[in-house]
Amino acid sequence: MSRVCELTGKGPTTGNKVSHANNKTRRRFLPNLNEVTLMSDVLGQSFKLRISAHGLRSVDHRGGLDAFLAKAKDVELSDKALKIKKAIAKAQAAA
Repeated sequence: MSRVCELTGKGPTTGNKVSHANNKTRRRFLPNLNEVTLMSDVLGQSFKLRISAHGLRSVDHRGGLDAFLAKAKDVELSDKALKIKKAIAKAQAAA
């Protein structure tokens, strides 16, 4: 399982671990990923996604999963999130 947020595309970055003696060794900074169940208002269905804490805050800020996916770029989304986005768009067009 890759360490990438399914909604924001945020993944591991690299940097230096700096000791007290100022020795620098390479390290990885991993995103704070959580398994979260989010509800879609349009579909009336819940989806389990692995998203970062920053992604969860963004979903809440934009007003839920449906609003977040409507504004999100397709490049940043995972395959699972893209399927949800297309299903939401299809349901909104039919309604």
